[in-house]
Amino acid sequence: MRTLAVVTVGRSDWGIYLPVLKSLQKCPNIRIQLIAAGSHLVSQFGRTIEEVKASGFSVAGLVNCLLSDDSPEGIAKSMGLGVIGFAQHFQCSRPDVLLTLGDRFEMYAAALAALPFQIPIAHIHGGELTLGAIDDALRHSLTKLCHLHFVATREYGRRVVQLGEEPWRVIISGAPALDAIREFIPLSVNDFYKRVGLDIASPFLLVTYHSVTTEFHAVGHQIRELLAALNEFSHPVLFTAPNADTGSHIIREEILSYCRSRQNAKYLPHCGTELYYSAMHYAAAMVGNSSSGIIEAPSFHLPVVNIGSRQDGRIRARNVIDVGYSRKEIADGIHRALNPRFRESLRNLENPYGDGRAGERIAGVLSSVPLDDRLLRKKFYDLAFYHNLETKTDPMCYSRDMAQNEAGTALST
Repeated sequence: MRTLAVVTVGRSDWGIYLPVLKSLQKCPNIRIQLIAAGSHLVSQFGRTIEEVKASGFSVAGLVNCLLSDDSPEGIAKSMGLGVIGFAQHFQCSRPDVLLTLGDRFEMYAAALAALPFQIPIAHIHGGELTLGAIDDALRHSLTKLCHLHFVATREYGRRVVQLGEEPWRVIISGAPALDAIREFIPLSVNDFYKRVGLDIASPFLLVTYHSVTTEFHAVGHQIRELLAALNEFSHPVLFTAPNADTGSHIIREEILSYCRSRQNAKYLPHCGTELYYSAMHYAAAMVGNSSSGIIEAPSFHLPVVNIGSRQDGRIRARNVIDVGYSRKEIADGIHRALNPRFRESLRNLENPYGDGRAGERIAGVLSSVPLDDRLLRKKFYDLAFYHNLETKTDPMCYSRDMAQNEAGTALST
């Protein structure tokens, strides 16, 4: 029996984790323990810890590290508090394996705290780029702290190997969020529009906008340009909350002010997976800079207007329309997204992030990988010895049973 601790720090990871957790539940040798931290515990972000508890999974620990101050100093202090809080948890309850996801600073704090305890760490969604956010540096740094890497695409897997990770540690699982979409049944039209408070007769724009943390001094100007562009359209607007990043309070305040002045604009501090995916299902187009527009939206054949640099570097499907920060560029992008011919062109769109079976692949590896010295003692993989990635196979590859399916194969020599 092995205890797997899973770190969840907010709504940004919880919906992605669920398919993995459900697959892990089926493994008789896995005991799941959730550690909840970050915005899960903060009321202004919807206090989503209640949703986590309602899921039926045991919450083994709470790490309250997020300060109300979202300045650079406040974020740095929150990171420090996170390291302290996770260290205290690991001192009292040391798991056999720690599972992390993405690029949040709270997630990084958990991995950093686990390092002195010599806890094997697995990571989902490594190798990606988000050049407009400090998350980019956190993700790659987190990769170097981890021992197993579940990546969404082959290209991202190559990038993890470029960071010096041994190819046998890198498994192409696909993106777990697609598992949930594969089985997803949207809310009925009446139920959805009643819950969000919009007029059922009008197609709406779904807006999810986060702080560009490498450009946080411009966050006020950027969100005001977005809102000015939205004013050019009569469509109802459904806003979701920004993540807990530097300058997020400015985005939130501007959105709330906009909603007070426009009757057909609504703000949801927290959606939950069912409501958010239903919004993607019914929306006329999505606008903003969320990773969900890049990763999940292609599965809904949803046009996405992606603003600015936050998602620069991520693989895109042809549903994504990249624009700058000016109101004219944003408005032009929305006009294109709302064109019926553009929506029709996405009818047979394939999502480049996998086939919706990531959870079972990840669970299969975590339940079977030997927790031995080979896993824990990392060696730097020098690219001078890295040849024929496409054709050679490591007999020790933990995903060899999936070798016939590109999604699920390990990067190996």
